[in-house]
Amino acid sequence: MAAAIVRRAPYKDFLQPALHRRFSTTSTLLLALVYIQAILLGQWNSFLWSWFPIGPVGIRTLFLFASALTVIILRISQYHVGTRASTSAISGALPNLITIQALEAWVAYTISSALFGLVFLWSASADSKLNWISTMSGDRGRLNERPVFLSFYLLVAATFQAIMHIICDTDRITIDVNKAGKSPVTNGGASSTTPLTVLLTKLPGVVANAVMRAIGLYALAVTLYSTIFRGAAWSWAMTFFRPFNNLPKSNMLPVDWPWFKGSTLMQCLWAGVLLSCTWEIGNYAFSRFMVKAPLKNGNPLTNESKDPNGSLLNGLKSKKMPIRCFALWELAHIAREFELRRKAIFEDIDRKDGPMWSQVFVICLDIVKGLEQRVDNYGKPPPAPVAQPEPVVEQKPRILAPPKDDPIFQARPASRSMRGEIEKTLTQATQAPGHSPVSQLSPIAKKTFRNARDRVLTKEQQEALTSPQVVGQFQALATTVLRADYIGWWFRQDFRRLLTAAVLGSPYSELSHHLNAIEILSAMAVHSLTEDKFGNVHKDIGPIVRTFTAVIKRLEAFKASFPVHWTDVEGSKSTPEVDEVIKALKAGLSQVVQEFEPYIRDLRLTRTDIRLAKEAMEHTEGVLAKKDEKPAMREVPK
Repeated sequence: MAAAIVRRAPYKDFLQPALHRRFSTTSTLLLALVYIQAILLGQWNSFLWSWFPIGPVGIRTLFLFASALTVIILRISQYHVGTRASTSAISGALPNLITIQALEAWVAYTISSALFGLVFLWSASADSKLNWISTMSGDRGRLNERPVFLSFYLLVAATFQAIMHIICDTDRITIDVNKAGKSPVTNGGASSTTPLTVLLTKLPGVVANAVMRAIGLYALAVTLYSTIFRGAAWSWAMTFFRPFNNLPKSNMLPVDWPWFKGSTLMQCLWAGVLLSCTWEIGNYAFSRFMVKAPLKNGNPLTNESKDPNGSLLNGLKSKKMPIRCFALWELAHIAREFELRRKAIFEDIDRKDGPMWSQVFVICLDIVKGLEQRVDNYGKPPPAPVAQPEPVVEQKPRILAPPKDDPIFQARPASRSMRGEIEKTLTQATQAPGHSPVSQLSPIAKKTFRNARDRVLTKEQQEALTSPQVVGQFQALATTVLRADYIGWWFRQDFRRLLTAAVLGSPYSELSHHLNAIEILSAMAVHSLTEDKFGNVHKDIGPIVRTFTAVIKRLEAFKASFPVHWTDVEGSKSTPEVDEVIKALKAGLSQVVQEFEPYIRDLRLTRTDIRLAKEAMEHTEGVLAKKDEKPAMREVPK
């Protein structure tokens, strides 16, 4: 009887339920937040119905939760790992503002603000004068401009939030580097500082930022509404409400300006603060809860799989970067903390594509080698695509001569004029850069140019324009602009941004992806001394040592020789991301060399390899110290 085929569940079957649980946590937090907002928006005319969830408060909570959930859905559809790689802030922001993702962000925030605005206007009391229609004498009504301006204000807030969402790359989720290190993990990856605790500590700052943003957006909305959009907004509102109410046929604008009244100001600021707090807390909670360690009840996610190693290997080979990062993160936890899973990896030697360790080794080593490859390819033009050979078409023999392509009418010789000569010279100058345009002019054009120059400019002015002083003044002006805090940082190509993109890759530079791969190789190699009973790891110790040594030296040399761009007025060479990679490489290399130096002959390592490895580790803490005596070989448990 044939053996039953065990289906290898893909890694996403275990990752997605974990992400769903974290999404539920974020949603629960937002539900509590909007419930508090629903209570605050009430009229407080009844002790019971002002807070009881089954009633007006519950209806307001439902709509406010839909408003907040719209932003969370946007985050789910667009989240990514890694920092956006760009040369400057403006080069990273502008191209992304004209993408479909930017349009989706604007639509999501607009829907969110519209739902919030409906609840805010519906919850307003009669004294607030936020009714859409105000009754005049008789049955004739009049459109109230206050809710029109409030709606426009919320639209401006949504547009500004969408722009900042793209510029600040809010869709990025950051896998904490400290979590990737040797930090104590308990209760499914939650450390002593939980995301909820961090959120509560940041709450006063979030409220303060929301107040400042609401004030700034109010000034912007007043300017735009009173100068550009008032007529259009009033006409659209009249067109919408006229079929349902007895409104005047004319779209004449009101005489008074309600946005300068104190009550309108306070209403807009109150709405802006509540809406901004919802967006900021929702985005922050999503970013924090989604990057919890890939553990469930203190164990790796794939422990529940019928083939844990196969499911984990499926995640490591995934084409989607987020799935691959979480799989590497889980494997890093296994390499540090879970002995049974490590032994299972070492003993899994009957796989179709090779032993489990061999496949893990190739995947992680390729990630480490990718650092060196990107450095070597930096500044080089991309390889030209291979031209496809054109199919050979068999030419049939001609019976007649080919048709002539001579012009039917004989062309007349073009008349020479000064205008034509100048046009010809300008064309030649654009096609042959480096030549002086004046040197290409004909004698007549040169004479005309000199006469015009002498009539317009004096000799002193001509000498001033040709002197290096003009260039120096331009550079001084550019430096002054670049030093401005609110303007210059948009155009600075700082050292950290350029070097990080060159080392960690583009379009997104993910740090934990490389740190986890380094730790997996070093930790698994060290633990193999006591846990690898088949001895499959020892043949890979040499490549690990040589690769780590080469990458460390290459990164340090590349950083030392990397130029500082002239727009980087600060000139700081601090690059925490690259330094963290070098530090992890040195720490991993130190562990491997310390454990395996006594057995270099069996591992096909030479004294030169060990010497180069020690030289690579010299400029870091914990320099490898020479051991006085040779340790005894550890006994491998059977």
